[in-house]
Amino acid sequence: MSTSDSNSLDHEPTGTDAGVGQQIRDISEVPAVEVITTGAVHLMSAAAVKVGLADDPEAEELKDLDEARKLITALAGLVTAAAPEIGSQHAGPLRDGLRSLQLAFREASLIPDEPGKGPGEKFTGPVN
Repeated sequence: MSTSDSNSLDHEPTGTDAGVGQQIRDISEVPAVEVITTGAVHLMSAAAVKVGLADDPEAEELKDLDEARKLITALAGLVTAAAPEIGSQHAGPLRDGLRSLQLAFREASLIPDEPGKGPGEKFTGPVN
């Protein structure tokens, strides 16, 4: 009597399994610097929308400074940690974008944070 074992090593990928396998092979070909910068750009874009910088007539309605603070802090941590690995060619523009977001956040805030206490400033130092 034979039974099918989906955990066996000779399992042939079908349907969704084949698609996942292809995605794994595809991502394995992407250099780490691209994965890091793409993640940073996604964080940067989301933070820009949340800080009210969206190029949209409803930008003010999309503003959410609590969410923006979280995204900017995550971006600051990523950029700071990744900078030595990705080099100044890639880190420089990310730092510039991060600084612009930090300044936009400060401008959008009704009650400004103390220097060094703004979003991401524990990683970047005070931004003014």
